[in-house]
This record gives sequence, structure tokens and C-alpha cells, in this order.
Amino acid sequence: RKKRQKHLSPRLYFLTKTTYLFNLKNTFIKILKIAIPLGLGAFLIWYIYNKFTPLQLKELTGYIKNANYWIIAASVGLSLLSHVSRAHRWSFMLEPLGYKPKLANNFMAVSVAYLMNVFIPKSGEVSRGIVLDKYEKIPFSAGFGTIISERVVDLILLLVFIFVALALKFDILYSYVLDKIPPSILNTIVIAVVGLGIFLFLFLKFSRSKANSKIKTFILGLKDGVLSIVTMKKKGLFITHTFLIWGLYLLSFYTATQALPETSDIGFGTIIIAFVVGSFTFAFTNSGFGTYPAAIAGVLVLFNIDFTVGTAFGWIVWTSSITSIIVIGVGSLLFLPVYNKNK
Repeated sequence: RKKRQKHLSPRLYFLTKTTYLFNLKNTFIKILKIAIPLGLGAFLIWYIYNKFTPLQLKELTGYIKNANYWIIAASVGLSLLSHVSRAHRWSFMLEPLGYKPKLANNFMAVSVAYLMNVFIPKSGEVSRGIVLDKYEKIPFSAGFGTIISERVVDLILLLVFIFVALALKFDILYSYVLDKIPPSILNTIVIAVVGLGIFLFLFLKFSRSKANSKIKTFILGLKDGVLSIVTMKKKGLFITHTFLIWGLYLLSFYTATQALPETSDIGFGTIIIAFVVGSFTFAFTNSGFGTYPAAIAGVLVLFNIDFTVGTAFGWIVWTSSITSIIVIGVGSLLFLPVYNKNK
């Protein structure tokens, strides 16, 4: 390689070297995006289990062994039904664009997306578009645009759940925050958040930077996504399936609580808060690796559920969910070319 570089002109050599370093930098960044979340999850697992006494570890193992896995299977089944509903809902967004993909291909594309997100965060949306591009001949740009619009709607529903959770358990959460965070620091945080909001408003209004342009493009994309739903012919069915998807998510989580006697009588408000917090952990590490059980245990302990019980419950729910995602996702990858063999 060095011999070849000696025969290059200085300008060509510089361009070749710059391209090589740029590609190396991008590869390094991609590796970090995967390694850092995994490292965070592994650290949380080590940190939590390092604090457990031998007796607590024995109790934890007992909870996991004695859980009712028929109920967990029912919980997983409800989660899979939400994937079917999501696949069906996707058709309503593609139809106005002139495409009518098969429900089976939609479902397998969704399953592959969940599978990809387990190993490479944020790659699922791209893989969904690629699958339909390959097997339904729907241009990637069209498919990906509808996926982004879907995410806007899901974000709105998640915010609704957050507000409901805060309304139901505001007194307990407020007391906990005041107990853990001194008023002076809490006031500083509030002032900082308000200041950040004012700064972002002024930045978006007056700045001409590339960052401002990208943010505005993103906001316009969100706006277009919401408007595309308003102008949709079957928007009633779309909205129905949206509530059905999130209702099945919540019902799946509630069903899982019945697998352990210690979590079977958790109140509705507590279930919503744990569900919302658990949903956020999927954004921090690879599909909540390490963070999901820790977050669920941390929430449940606020409502007088033993931390060991909460940790066991978190691991049971997370493991069953990820196992089903991997099995269905890999099965979809293998079955897609068989199902579409005549194309």
C-alpha cells in the first residue's frame, strides 16, 4: 500500500488519505454508538448485582424460577398482536401513495425492524423501508417517510401516557423528587429548563446556521407527518389501530405483572408509570439491555415493592420480550424470501 501511495500525486494522495481517515472516523463512531449503550447496560447489571447480598440473590433466583410462564407467554402473545396491528396500520399510510403491500410482508418487515434495533440501535426504521423496497417494490424514500410519520404519532401517545401517569401519582412522585433533590437544586433545574427553552426559541427564530436548518427541517417533517394522517382516507381506522397498539402494549405489561404474586396487585397508576419509564429505557441502551430491569425495579420500589422483586420482574419481562423479538425477527428474515419466491 505504501509503495502505491508513493506513485500518487500529492493532491491525490491527500484526498485518498482524507477519505480513508473520514471512513475510519465514521466506523469508529458507529462502533461507539453500539459499544457505549452496551457498556452502560453491562455496568448497571454489575453495579446492581454487586450490591445484592447472597440471600437477595437467592430470592431473586427464586422469583424468576417460580414465575408463571404461561402468563408470560400470554403477555408475549399480546405484544405480538400489537405488531400485527402496527403492520395493518402501516398499510393505511402506504395506500394514499398508491401502494398496497401484503399484510404478511408488513408484519415481517416490522419484526425485522425490532430485531435490528436489538443489535444496532435506531436501525429498525431503515430496515423496515429496505424490506418493503425489496419485496414489495415500494421505494425506500416513500416507505421511510411513512415510518417517520408513524413515530410522530407514537411519540404523541407516549406523551399522553406520561401526563396520565403524572396526574395519577403526582403526589407520590412530587414527594419523592423533593425528598431526593434539594429545593435549591430543583429551582436551578427549573430555571435552566426555562432558559434552554428561551434559547432554543431565539436560536430557531434568528440563527442561520446549518444546525438551525436541520432542526427546522426535522420539525417540518414532523408537521408533514401529522398532516398526512389528517388527510388520510382511513384516518379513523388508523387512529383506532394506534390506540389498539398502545392498549395492547399496556395490557401486555399488566398481564406480565400477574406472573408473580408479589406484583399481581399493583395499582393501575403504578403500572402506567412503570410502563412509561420502561419504554424510555429502550432509547438508552440496546432495547433496554441492563437499564430496563433497573428502571422497573427503581419505579416499583417507590410504591413499596421490594427492589429484589422489581428486579426479577424487570428481567422476566425484558428477557421474554427480547427472546420473542429475536425468534420472530430471525424467522421473518428466513421466511421472507420463501413467502416472496414468485417475485
